[in-house]
Amino acid sequence: MPPSPHTALNADAVKLAYRRWAMVYDAVFGSISSFGRRCAVAEVNRLPGTKVLEVGVGTGLALPSYNSDKRITGIDLSTDMLKKARQRVARQNLSNVDNLYEMDAEATDFETGSFDIAVGMFVASVVPNPDLLFAELKRVVKPGGHILFVNHFLAQKGMRYYIERVMAPASKALGWHPDFSIESLLPPEALQRAVLQPVHPFGLFTLVHLVR
Repeated sequence: MPPSPHTALNADAVKLAYRRWAMVYDAVFGSISSFGRRCAVAEVNRLPGTKVLEVGVGTGLALPSYNSDKRITGIDLSTDMLKKARQRVARQNLSNVDNLYEMDAEATDFETGSFDIAVGMFVASVVPNPDLLFAELKRVVKPGGHILFVNHFLAQKGMRYYIERVMAPASKALGWHPDFSIESLLPPEALQRAVLQPVHPFGLFTLVHLVR
């Protein structure tokens, strides 16, 4: 059996955690996540297709970096984070951002095959049921489209593995799983097909790319 997170998160726990993080999220996590975010957006920008779903859009840190021909729809479970994202869109006049919705990524309101590309940045270890997240993105992305994640995944050994296991009981307070395994997100067939690319800092994050 693959390793799984120690502490399950539910939607209320996620909302509460990110209500606390909303005011300081950009300052605390913006620089640490910047390289992974840039890698994910660069991959989106080079791919064919224009209709893009960003899952877990948060405060909208990635939104200014998309090419103007990409039409972006963003979703997030946190009202407070979305308020910041909408302010960013207005302030920077991001005309290619079509919509920002408060929505559960595990059960969206979108029709099947609505998007060419779906990208989740640092969201896979936040949602209560990552396997349902992946299944939902498969549903809303067209056949031949692309699904991307950039996320922290549990180390296989060494000091980082130990630290992540020790931090696991703090999942609810943090709003994410320090001990999140990639097998919790991708079934074996998808994991075999996925292209995995370590990204900075220090390979702490991984860019995952699958063709739908």
